[in-house]
Amino acid sequence: MVRSDFIMEIRRYIVNPAERRLRAPWRVTLWLFLAGFGLVLLSGVVAVVSSVVRMTPAVAVARQIALFAAGTVIAVVIGYLLDRRTLSDYGLGFDRQWWRDAAFGLALGAGLPTLVLLVEVAVGFAEVSVALATVDSGPLPLTAFGPPVAVLLLGGFFLVQATAEEVLVRGYLLTNTAEGLAGWVGKRGAIIAATGLTGALFGVLHWTNPSASLLSVANITLYGLLLGACYVLTGRLGVASGFHVAWNYTLALLGFPVSGLRMGVAMLSTSATGPALVTGGGFGPEGGLIAIPLLGVGGAALYWWVRREYGAVEILDGVATPQLRVRTRSDTANQDG
Repeated sequence: MVRSDFIMEIRRYIVNPAERRLRAPWRVTLWLFLAGFGLVLLSGVVAVVSSVVRMTPAVAVARQIALFAAGTVIAVVIGYLLDRRTLSDYGLGFDRQWWRDAAFGLALGAGLPTLVLLVEVAVGFAEVSVALATVDSGPLPLTAFGPPVAVLLLGGFFLVQATAEEVLVRGYLLTNTAEGLAGWVGKRGAIIAATGLTGALFGVLHWTNPSASLLSVANITLYGLLLGACYVLTGRLGVASGFHVAWNYTLALLGFPVSGLRMGVAMLSTSATGPALVTGGGFGPEGGLIAIPLLGVGGAALYWWVRREYGAVEILDGVATPQLRVRTRSDTANQDG
């Protein structure tokens, strides 16, 4: 009897009996393990296929995009099964408002890099010439394509890559972290803490990029907080995903490095001539002081949008309140059996 009580007590630390699922720390740990294992298997399959398929530039680019897309699907499916939550509870409820948010995010993500370019040119910190989509060497093998195709392929890559980061970092990790902390610091405090932690993770993930510095990591952490705010103020990933996709894509097309990476496709040829501390130098605008006032502009724009569309600007407690899938009789019978 004592042994049975001990086992039940241990089980309560691992499983939430009311929700009939693992508690947040165990869910996230198991998710990281299973998603990582799934990605290893996926990479192995891709490597085998690549060894027997002629690796043309088109196939190489398609492989990169497919890896991001398939990896994201694997991670979301595993999380969906472990969490038992609805997809909308990851910020993926694709209703009309979600798409309106995404359109605003796209506009904001394109507008801020354009503002950077205009300011740097105006003060003499950048020199620009029209390049009409030059295609040079970069992380993607785009040199075999003409400029129009290369521009489209780069857009497809960023659509998948940036959306994947938002779904995994904000949609999954922020949501689960907030739920896990809610019992300790309350829902509001948990959401704030989760936003801070995932923002810091976002910054650290860019630490190994070319030309990275303490300032670039700090700036990207702050941008991670802005992206987190896009999510916790709306309950949707529309603004964050749209912003992230357009920000990366616009930086590349304007000839800026994207987090230290020259993507090889640009509509303009831009050279930073001002102090690297301000312009970010080889890392791009995210690595310089110029990124900080942009945060203010982005934050003000987000405040305006949320107030306009949602009526009030406030952290949504629902981010830390799980909306679980309805269990069917067969599900219950299978578990009880």
